[in-house]
Amino acid sequence: MDSQKVDLFLAANQKFFSPTQILTIKDRLLALDDDKFTLINALDYKDPTMMIIVSVFAGSLGIDRFMLGDTGYGVLKLLTCGGCGILTIIDWFNIQDLTRNQNYTKLLQIIS
Repeated sequence: MDSQKVDLFLAANQKFFSPTQILTIKDRLLALDDDKFTLINALDYKDPTMMIIVSVFAGSLGIDRFMLGDTGYGVLKLLTCGGCGILTIIDWFNIQDLTRNQNYTKLLQIIS
């Protein structure tokens, strides 16, 4: 893939990925064909900042986990009111990393 397209993609979407993942993404995108570039741009990445806001306001209902696709953990948080608040507080610290990892695995599925 063209270096300028890769740099443009990374500049526009770097907030969706962890800084440690950016170099790996760049290397894999440079080795990729141009045909998959439209698929990569069409992916719906979750915003980690939005997820922390959802987690703070509706995390005890498990909505943050439902949005990530982790329905089992979401149901657990829903039935236990966020594990009596404990699971909700833990997610406040983990939800951004979980979101970035989910975005990374979604990207890797298209690249591979």
